[in-house]
Amino acid sequence: MLDGHDVLAVMPTGSGKSLGFQLPALMLPGTTLVVSPLISLMKDQVDELNRRGIRASALHSLLTNDARREALDAARQGALRLLYVAPERFASEHFAGLLRGLPIARFVVDEAHCVSEWGHDFRPDYRRLRAAAEECRRSDGGAGRPPMAAFTATATPEVRDDIVDLLGLAMPHLVVAGFDRPNIELRVRPVSGEHEKHERLAALVGTRRALVYASTRRKAEAAAQTLTAARIESAAYHAGLGDEERTRVQDGFASGALRVVCATNAFGMGIDRPDVEAVIHVDIPGSIEAYYQEIGRAGRDGRQATATLLWNYADVKTREFLIDRDREEQPGRSTVPIDPEDVARRKQIEHKKLRRMVAYADSAGCLRATILRYFGDPAAHEPCGACGNCHRQAVLDQDGREFVRKILSGITRAGERFGRRKIAAMLAGDMDDLPESLKNLSTTGLLQHAGARSVEQWIDAAGGAGLVRASDDQYRTLSLTPLGRDVMTGRVDDVRMAAPVARPAKVKRRAGTRGPAKRAAKTGRTAKWGQTSSADSPSNLGSDLISPVSGAEPVAAVITALRAWRLEHARQRGVAPFVILHDRTLTAIATSLPRSIDQLHAVPGIGPGKLAAYGETILALVAAARS
Repeated sequence: MLDGHDVLAVMPTGSGKSLGFQLPALMLPGTTLVVSPLISLMKDQVDELNRRGIRASALHSLLTNDARREALDAARQGALRLLYVAPERFASEHFAGLLRGLPIARFVVDEAHCVSEWGHDFRPDYRRLRAAAEECRRSDGGAGRPPMAAFTATATPEVRDDIVDLLGLAMPHLVVAGFDRPNIELRVRPVSGEHEKHERLAALVGTRRALVYASTRRKAEAAAQTLTAARIESAAYHAGLGDEERTRVQDGFASGALRVVCATNAFGMGIDRPDVEAVIHVDIPGSIEAYYQEIGRAGRDGRQATATLLWNYADVKTREFLIDRDREEQPGRSTVPIDPEDVARRKQIEHKKLRRMVAYADSAGCLRATILRYFGDPAAHEPCGACGNCHRQAVLDQDGREFVRKILSGITRAGERFGRRKIAAMLAGDMDDLPESLKNLSTTGLLQHAGARSVEQWIDAAGGAGLVRASDDQYRTLSLTPLGRDVMTGRVDDVRMAAPVARPAKVKRRAGTRGPAKRAAKTGRTAKWGQTSSADSPSNLGSDLISPVSGAEPVAAVITALRAWRLEHARQRGVAPFVILHDRTLTAIATSLPRSIDQLHAVPGIGPGKLAAYGETILALVAAARS
């Protein structure tokens, strides 16, 4: 910044972006103008600068008229080193006139991703900044606008190009510091619904300083109430609170007096608290960018921290509603007139970004590598060894290995020239839009019982296990690693992988509703693995509940009981249910109805290890289901 060139800096949250413009502001004549979208962030930074004896002020809606006049007078006199301004203020002609009279050293745009429609927090008012900067007077007396600097923590390559173009940056210095935050452990915990979220929340927070993010004001308040009931002092923070209450919560958390805040992501936190140890999302965020920015508030002191997403697919509907509701219904965040075509285009983009976030939550591959690849970070590699999916890698049994080998064979038969979706569609036998070269392979339809979505999850898991790699270009072409070839040919049998976990089933179903087996019988279709009605073994992925032998009620009851126990135990261990017991083993138990350990030991699939671990539990379930 000091040499007068425009700058675009993409740096992780907590890496010192603010210092990148605050330090030059102390060394340059005139005032550095900083555009920031968050009142809380402006307040926090201005308070800290003034505490350090650096004259700074902010212009935002919470100031009194006297405070606003005082800030402008100080800026006119050249007494301010930094002046923070909200982007909406540039819609005012009065403010634009005042701005032309200020000696501006640098025009800084913080959270610059807001200028791009592809940014996770697009603000139409950011589109005014290019013209506003061109009206500013340089403090050094030079010709043209003051040098500009744009800072963001969350910009994909396409967003970076947008920032340069829309802000009119002239051959800017590009600084990309990388996106990895290795001290933050990433976790995704599937849950069955709101009840289970609240059951887990207090344990996830524990005694740590934490931020809990929710999708709505009501859910943020519910999370705070749950923690308070568990004797964990916490408070809600969202746009619906009064100014005094928001300030109280913000100041309490910043000072350390308040340990936990439950917030919506609409307002952001604007808190630079270095010792946040946990960030918990009780609802899925709207994009990977939003998620990355929010979890980046953890571990800024370099110590170990965790970021946990409580994942329930039903929450996607809430996000879709928030995207699709009319802008007139949303809180006023912009003074730019509404263009219906722009709104429709923006909604389409937001839906696409939500799908990418869902893919992250559903992934069985390395979570860290998934995020880094999204941002185009060349440091992405898997397994990382420090995320929930990498931690839960376990040795696959024979059925799991066979399933993976079929996937590896499919990639090879396709010539290692296609991406994940095409390979999954080919293996699942989905012929629509499939290239001719994939329609008649020996592996086409080999996993048609599984469904394309399930196969995609297993491909992700194979990538996380180091069996498959994807090219770095836009096509993400799959190929086998040397280890993958050894597994495919059977030279390696010890395969460790985080097998995909089925989404938890809902706890209760209303009486009279059709179960998955009845639905499938009526439609002639089976549910895909990974959905609440799916089977969960790789050799029978996508099948519905096993039909009782000869329609015998005891057999059906035993299978139902065993499946419920197996799914719950698998969720507790963080593994796929088939790792506990295979479907064929459940059928054999239900058919033979063993009454003793010796009889159970004779069931195919019940070895000494399974017998010791689950024998007494299985016998009790069989006895209870028969009675």
